[in-house]
Amino acid sequence: MEIIYMDHAATTPVRPEVIDAMTHALREAFGNPSSVHQFGKPVRKLVETARYQVAKAIGANAKEIFFTSGGTEADNLAIVGGARANAHRGKHVITAVTEHHAVLDACKYLGQEGFEVTFLPVDEFGRVKLETFRNALRDDTILVSLMHANNEIGTLNPIAEIGGICRERGILFHTDAVQSVGKLPVNVEELRVDLLTLTGHKIYGPKGAGALYVREGVQLEPLVHGGGQEKALRPGTENVPGIVGLGQAIELAVAELKEESTRLAALRDRLIHGILTEIQDSRLNGHPTERLPHNANFSFPGVDGQMLIQALDMKGIAASAGSACTSGQVEPSHVLTGIGLEREVALGSVRLSLGKATSEEDISYVIDQLKELVRQLKH
Repeated sequence: MEIIYMDHAATTPVRPEVIDAMTHALREAFGNPSSVHQFGKPVRKLVETARYQVAKAIGANAKEIFFTSGGTEADNLAIVGGARANAHRGKHVITAVTEHHAVLDACKYLGQEGFEVTFLPVDEFGRVKLETFRNALRDDTILVSLMHANNEIGTLNPIAEIGGICRERGILFHTDAVQSVGKLPVNVEELRVDLLTLTGHKIYGPKGAGALYVREGVQLEPLVHGGGQEKALRPGTENVPGIVGLGQAIELAVAELKEESTRLAALRDRLIHGILTEIQDSRLNGHPTERLPHNANFSFPGVDGQMLIQALDMKGIAASAGSACTSGQVEPSHVLTGIGLEREVALGSVRLSLGKATSEEDISYVIDQLKELVRQLKH
């Protein structure tokens, strides 16, 4: 049976080149990068090379890159650390209802510390409207966190415009770019962000390795204490193999970005056209054009999304549903309800995310199998 992986927005396989680089770090570079002897110095060089690779990929300076265990930690460091460091200026924070839970839960945690959080609504495509954003700003607003690209529906936010508004008002601006880095051109100066989150495992790198861009001069309060690593902002002995893998992965992703994103967008568009024309009542979720090149999210009214995912898996297709199981109860995605979908429609949703191995033949097979399975499962 053919096996097709269509869940690249969840994670990606590690590239052979990345495995090679990490294997070298594991076998040959075991020293502590903080050590000043001959075992530590070459390891420090590996870490700093990776820091440069990450910085170059997003148009930053190497000294503005801080390594973390992944996107969730970087989001928390930016949001909680940024709010605490600026609490003397105000206690109002802005985010959106469709953010990743790493952002939403960090903002809710701030609420327990006495901060007031505004959760912005989004339009039917999942975008934050500039007028809505402007109306939410207050004199005591100190931090804004809005994702560059949505992990479930692929919609892109007007980050550069929002960043410009924040910069004019002296408000700290963070964006979670976990889904967009390596898929779209990302430049921190053009986006006008102060803080940006990225991770390795979405770009064919290792899990457990991410980074936070912190614009020079921005103050954050560390969440972890003990040691001077990463300028004491994220102390602890560095995950050298993971950092090396992240650096290698992001360098390769950016080098191939233009060609690969064009190829993926063409396959994505063929997938969207095929599903919308072949499957009655199907609906594309997210913006029709302002979206990630590899992401497509669909709703099939009258179909149980969890059952559809299982049926697809039995046909050799790995995808994800627009719902999550919480305490034994199946709940619709907060992103899909956030764009206005009714509960039953949201529960009948599927995300298909393409990657390097996705072929024209894969797209044809997925369309054919989805058409038949939706017909069988529709009630």
